[in-house]
Amino acid sequence: MDKILLVDDDDRLRDSFYNILSMEGHEVITGASGEAALRLAEEHAPDAVIMDVRMPGMDGLAALRLLHEREPRLPVIIMTAYSTTESAIEATKCGAFDYILKPFEIPDVLALVDKALEAGRLMRARVVFSPEEEDDGEEEAIVGASRAMHQVYKAIGRVAPTDALVLLRGESGTGKELVARALYQHSDRSKQPFLAVNCVAIPETLLESELFGFERGAFTGALNRRIGKIEQAAGGTVFLDEIGDMPMSIQAKLLRLLQENQIERLGGAGPIPVDVRIIAATNRDLEAAVADGRFRRDLYYRLNVVALHLPPLRERKEDIPLLVRHFSRRIAREVGHAPAGIEDAALARLAAHSWPGNVRELENLLRKIFILGRSAAIKAEDIERALSGAAPEAEQAAPPPEGLREQIRRALRDGDGGNVFDELMDKMGALIIGEALDLCAGNRSRTARMLGLSRPTLLARIEKYRL
Repeated sequence: MDKILLVDDDDRLRDSFYNILSMEGHEVITGASGEAALRLAEEHAPDAVIMDVRMPGMDGLAALRLLHEREPRLPVIIMTAYSTTESAIEATKCGAFDYILKPFEIPDVLALVDKALEAGRLMRARVVFSPEEEDDGEEEAIVGASRAMHQVYKAIGRVAPTDALVLLRGESGTGKELVARALYQHSDRSKQPFLAVNCVAIPETLLESELFGFERGAFTGALNRRIGKIEQAAGGTVFLDEIGDMPMSIQAKLLRLLQENQIERLGGAGPIPVDVRIIAATNRDLEAAVADGRFRRDLYYRLNVVALHLPPLRERKEDIPLLVRHFSRRIAREVGHAPAGIEDAALARLAAHSWPGNVRELENLLRKIFILGRSAAIKAEDIERALSGAAPEAEQAAPPPEGLREQIRRALRDGDGGNVFDELMDKMGALIIGEALDLCAGNRSRTARMLGLSRPTLLARIEKYRL
């Protein structure tokens, strides 16, 4: 359960916000002053802080500066009711993760809280190089004992302590984000922020302002200045994922950052010096992109100085047994069941697969087998069915619980024919989501990830089923 410190001297707003965050499955600690924020942060070690600016005694900005000095990786969201946002801009410069203007829309705030918690998790969760080092679920392991993976470990050890720009190359699903975080955590910047930006997930019209920020009036709707991720991560590391898909219009600005350690906000009047380390990743053939005119040649040469290649799973199949044991333990921990074993024939079937989705595909396949099958040991036929997309035999043959079976029969007898199927599917949907919420201790973001749903879809179904 994520722990959030909420600080505001407005009792009504604080109580309302407390209820909303608690319903989302978060543990919420509250305070009414900057002094309380410092004391409660020390006592409870929250995963994120939401704090107002104007409070009696020590204000939010002063508290933010002290919190940032103590723990620069703690995500702090600042709230302000003043439309000039000068205090919000100052807050971002002081290390705030982001700010929100009052009055605000609850869905927007919850989405921002999710982003802050995820950013904090990425900075906090330790990346280790052996699954045996995982002890409480907070660590994430880069798993592999093959010669190819030992080359990766050596490269991380050589490059991490430097400030060198690193380009991670490899197919989708090979673990580029984990390696980026390992480079960060073993660097001299490991106590400073780590922010990840996916260059594909953000539309081209928003990516430039997300990275570099913008000035008031830079475009329609730019009512106030906004600080971008590059400035926000001052002293730390920015991970640019899928950089091979970065639009040409933004590549020139990135090149300036890499060459001169300067950026310019959208609509800005001059350069702004910045101190960040850039780690980039791509699954694209950059050489072909340069030849086709889709990627700047000068940027390619600037990026490709220190390049780490992550091997695809088909080139290190001797690591599959280690990966299976690792993921089985992790999935068992997530769903609260004992880890499933695996038969030799099943391992042989895994070794025969080409793994176009690499390690991520293997993890997802094991999760599907484990959650749907729940057998004592994974068999070769379980692997075959999962690869083909068929449901496990245990799931096909197992009857529904007696109480649910009676409800189904009653609905079939009493239904009007037109809606009976939808009603039954709703009952199953409510049962599945209810169980997932229970396994995730009510945390809706974690539940959405477990079920493979978007968060808005999950919230809509929770409302529909009145869970």
